Amino acid sequence: MALIVHKYGGTSMGSVERIQNVARRVAKWRAAGHRMVVVPSAMSGETNRLIALAREIQAHPDPRELDMIASTGEQVSVGLLAMALKALGTDAISYTGWQVPVRTDSAYTKARILSIDDARVRADLDAGRVVIVTGFQGIDELGHVTTLGRGGSDTSAVAIAAALKADECLIYTDVDGVYTTDPRVVPEARRLERITFEEMLEMASLGSKVLQIRSVEFAGKYRVKTRVLSSLTPPDIPLQVEANSGTLITFEEDTSMEQAVISGIAFNRDEAKITVLGVPDRPGIAFQILGPIADANIDVDMIIQNVGHDGTTDFSFTVNRSEYNKALGVLESVKSHIGAREIVGDNKICKVSAVGVGMRSHPGVASQMFRCLAEEGINLQMISTSEIKISVVVDEKYLELAVRVLHKTFGLDQA
Repeated sequence: MALIVHKYGGTSMGSVERIQNVARRVAKWRAAGHRMVVVPSAMSGETNRLIALAREIQAHPDPRELDMIASTGEQVSVGLLAMALKALGTDAISYTGWQVPVRTDSAYTKARILSIDDARVRADLDAGRVVIVTGFQGIDELGHVTTLGRGGSDTSAVAIAAALKADECLIYTDVDGVYTTDPRVVPEARRLERITFEEMLEMASLGSKVLQIRSVEFAGKYRVKTRVLSSLTPPDIPLQVEANSGTLITFEEDTSMEQAVISGIAFNRDEAKITVLGVPDRPGIAFQILGPIADANIDVDMIIQNVGHDGTTDFSFTVNRSEYNKALGVLESVKSHIGAREIVGDNKICKVSAVGVGMRSHPGVASQMFRCLAEEGINLQMISTSEIKISVVVDEKYLELAVRVLHKTFGLDQA
């Protein structure tokens, strides 16, 4: 039978009862003959509790020691789940990331996976055991415990699935799949039966919270077939029903020839725009502006440079809203050096995006998008495009209206 990786989030592991439900679900898959690896997160709220404890001791916790503390939440989860499986008569064994080992670099609190030794896990699978591995953590070359950053359990699960060449990686969450947009904004939003890795990567990077972006990158790079589905369904539903539920994230060549032009509308409220006015229109000015921003470890998203006039130009870019004031401070400190007349900003904007691989073969998507927004009186402050995405920056007050009209315009409310 197949080798399957299950990943369960903190909500799924949030209580003894829920852990027992996870165990029943995993045992069902094992009883059907599948070789099972499970990657659980810490119990809901546990990582936040541990980090809060660390901050009571040290306002800015030492990153290495913080990883030592934060990684313990998952260690509790794997032990409890192994015990729950054994109570059901299913042989299981738990491992921490360093026991596997999952090797990472030494960037504490945001480490990246370098390699996974699958020998130990394969030996237990061959012995008929369910193997449970902590998500979110690994070990560096010096033997120090590391963590992958928030949401890192998704990345752990996909990486382990890639290392084991698993048939499928199932990501169990508190939602039942990937939707055409957020149902809280558009009640008519539909769950997608499948979506390509490229589309999911764009959706994740543009604000969709269903999957952590690094996990999607990993899945696409190593061609790990991934499914997002709900852990809130009864654990004893027929396996065949469960195995075909949720949303399958797959490869473009596996999608229907009738693939929709647009698969989803994504949005991000956490955007802020900064404009540097009246800078000299000369080679290197973009670097002089964005170099200090990069040195301050601030991520830049959309960028626009206006046509020069009278030897000067204006330069605009967006950052995460949480880094808006920091970015303004950085630019004010170099304002005279770069020769800027003025630096202005707006932290009441948002980004709305239409995503779909069908754009490659269907011209006119941009004009259709811009027309419907114009008809609603929504002004576009910035525009960015790629092969499968069109993003616009608009005033924050128009976010929900823009999402609703685009969702309807591209027929995403139609089954």
